[in-house]
Amino acid sequence: QVQLVESGGGLVQGGGSLSLSCAASGDTHCISAMGWYRQAPGQERELVADITDGERTEFAESVKGRFTISRNKAKNTVYLQLSDLRPEDTAVYYCGAHSFDSAYPCLIRAYWGRGTQVTVSS
Repeated sequence: QVQLVESGGGLVQGGGSLSLSCAASGDTHCISAMGWYRQAPGQERELVADITDGERTEFAESVKGRFTISRNKAKNTVYLQLSDLRPEDTAVYYCGAHSFDSAYPCLIRAYWGRGTQVTVSS
């Protein structure tokens, strides 16, 4: 099993910046990719950014050029730097980790943190 704990988030004015971090523990050797997702009230959860073991990154179009994602494999931690924040970025941000390894004790599945609130005022 993998446990994910997010930190960071909070309230910020439009145009401001925030940093989020997510620390993984447990069977971290099972993880292939980690990322950040967000869910606004009444909306579906959507991908914000993710990063693979090979450092390949993917971003939602709406955050390209404003958010950056990085990963410290030694610390099993993924970071999301949010800049030039807009009110529409307001959401609960979830850390996700994906395992594509079926060899025991790994399972092919996604793991999720509990989420951290990001609120951007106009």
